[in-house]
Amino acid sequence: MVATMIDGISEALRIGVGFLWTAAWAIIMGLTITSLVQVYVSKERMAQVLGDGDLSGLTKATAFGAASSGCSFGAVAIGKGLFKKGAHAVNFLAFMFASTNLIVELGLMILILLGWEFLLAELLGGLILIAVMAVIVHLTLPENLFAEVRETLNERDREAGVTEDPTCGMEGKDEYTLTTDGGETLKFCSEGCMETYRQETSSSGGWRDELLSWGGWYKVGNQYRKEWSMIWKDIVAGFLISGFVIVFVPQWVWNTLFIQGDGLLVTAENAIMGVTIAVLSFVGSMGNVPFAVALWGGGVSFAGIIAFVYADLITIPVLNVYRKYYGWKIMLYILGVFFVTMAFTGFLMELLFDALGIVPDLAGGETATEQTYFELNYTFYLNLIAFALSGFLLYVYRRGLGAPGQYRDPVCGMRTDDSEPSATHAGETYYFCSQTCKETFEKDPDEYATGHPMVMEGHDH
Repeated sequence: MVATMIDGISEALRIGVGFLWTAAWAIIMGLTITSLVQVYVSKERMAQVLGDGDLSGLTKATAFGAASSGCSFGAVAIGKGLFKKGAHAVNFLAFMFASTNLIVELGLMILILLGWEFLLAELLGGLILIAVMAVIVHLTLPENLFAEVRETLNERDREAGVTEDPTCGMEGKDEYTLTTDGGETLKFCSEGCMETYRQETSSSGGWRDELLSWGGWYKVGNQYRKEWSMIWKDIVAGFLISGFVIVFVPQWVWNTLFIQGDGLLVTAENAIMGVTIAVLSFVGSMGNVPFAVALWGGGVSFAGIIAFVYADLITIPVLNVYRKYYGWKIMLYILGVFFVTMAFTGFLMELLFDALGIVPDLAGGETATEQTYFELNYTFYLNLIAFALSGFLLYVYRRGLGAPGQYRDPVCGMRTDDSEPSATHAGETYYFCSQTCKETFEKDPDEYATGHPMVMEGHDH
């Protein structure tokens, strides 16, 4: 019994890590492209873009969300900031969906793990879902309730002295504060957003000039790090859970939850159940794609899989965030609108793809337990390239090449300024990016002291 359990766990880990290895290059390349877009594509101010509830505002909200990728919680937090600024309800909901479903890295992962049919359904269905959601919201929106909640949010923040991050619109924190040359005090949600603001204010030249400088690549490296920090837990959890689901969940469970057969009622039930499983799965963002692979291998229909992938914005942890932000009534309203639109769109996608004859069929294909994941093939070489690119971006960021700040942390190489922790050795004052680096320096200052704590301008460009 124990040996069987150990074998099962080993196989689950092999499948989960194998899925991750298969999709690693796509995730890295997607995040790199997203980082480039985030850094170099100019955007209008969010409140102006998303203020009106017309077709133009909805289109801009969708486009802005697709260019502003993030995890489910990050999308919800930014959505709250947009709502507070006056964004129409339909637009901030569209923004949240687009920023978690219509993004490059998700599309590449779906393509690699599930196939082009699912990618097409994700993109086409995503646009249809936003359109359906917009119609439902315009017909049912309790405008007075949303207006009251918006005023309550703003009043609560005013009383608590909350300051919004000028980079992303999320709540600023006291530990990430800087004072501008004009004497204005700004608060940021994280060190990454504070660095992004510094980069933007110190930037000069167009994007071509930026990409030919270390400063430009530092911006990309900083954004790349921020993207990873938002999603890595969801990704790892999703891949590992998928392996255990494939190995340990018996087929009769899927046959019980998802009705087998043909017909509109079967398709509708599968779509509804797909969203229900997503709500209960606690897996959000890109982590639900490998979970979807497990469901697909268990015989769940096309409609059920697509509806499941759509539903990362109504998992129980995310719903709890809605409740904290907006209260029970709006949380239940968002759940109802999203549930109906996600299930309906999944149902519609299967009908459309079935009519076109492009519903994928896994009959005769290798199962997850039959696949060999670690081979000397194109995946291996693409991963080598992707890992090298990832290492380069993180090295540029970690070394602070071209970053704002006149001092260099002697321990990690980050750019710093005189507001950071400092220590004196041999008559020289050194500044550090964190207390940890300062403590490391103080344990053995001779190992890290350079005698040149200031950055030599021109050497990083």
